[in-house]
Amino acid sequence: MKEFRYSFSAMASPCELRLYAERASVANKAAELAQAEVLRIEQTYSRYRDDSIVSRINAAAGLGPIAVDPETAALLNYAATAYQQSDGLFDITSGVLRRVWDFKSGQLPSDSAIADILPLVGWDKVHWDGQQILLTQPGMQLDFGGFGKEWAADSAARICREAGIEYGLVELGGDIHAMGPHPDGSPWQIGIRHPRDPENAIAVLPLKSGGLASSGDYERFMVVDGQRYSHILNPKTGWPITESFSAVSVVAPLCLLAGTGATVAMLKGQVEARNWLNSLELPFLLVAPDGQVIQS
Repeated sequence: MKEFRYSFSAMASPCELRLYAERASVANKAAELAQAEVLRIEQTYSRYRDDSIVSRINAAAGLGPIAVDPETAALLNYAATAYQQSDGLFDITSGVLRRVWDFKSGQLPSDSAIADILPLVGWDKVHWDGQQILLTQPGMQLDFGGFGKEWAADSAARICREAGIEYGLVELGGDIHAMGPHPDGSPWQIGIRHPRDPENAIAVLPLKSGGLASSGDYERFMVVDGQRYSHILNPKTGWPITESFSAVSVVAPLCLLAGTGATVAMLKGQVEARNWLNSLELPFLLVAPDGQVIQS
């Protein structure tokens, strides 16, 4: 059995498929279908496309409900559950905060600007009955960016399995789904990015199957008066996280679950994150601001 590798770009990220197959034709077909699935999900849920379901829901904010397809309904149900189980920290309405946060500017928004936009944030302001969704306030928005890539990784892995791939790995910009180990049973060795030295790994995690996702304060940030402000915003306050870990990596049966776990752990902060992840029985790796690595 031979390993075949495929690279492509999607969701503003470098992506790679590593598939084991007896014949190149099998791997090539699986890769073609998986890439098409990732691009389909990107087009369906991109807030940058006027014809996406997300854009149609957002355009109707304050006007009337929008009926959705079964896939979108399942993702909205997941978002509702994640909101409840995270005590409101995982909130797909919080993307609207980008209107006042520009991490390229090097300038903090005013307290009044944040106060003005917070009324547009809150899943509790959304009317969702399982078939139709209404954003009750004009100007509200949904943003699937916090879990769309993870969903795409899981979906691409499912497509590969259906195409006959038993061993392989899907990586979409650091969000990973392992369909199984290497054919000899050895795990994939996944390098975890050092949050302060992005060209190097701070740890290596073995992964035989399931999802792995990371979140950290290193992706987009700015430093103002010596204080680091990350792009990870608390939907309750409108402000970036403070007193949190520099990075969190989580392993779960699905990349979707791993990604949500990592994001919420960052928002929970150093005191609560470990207990919360332990309560969910999700393996994790945490990087403290001083570089200390804490692994479950």
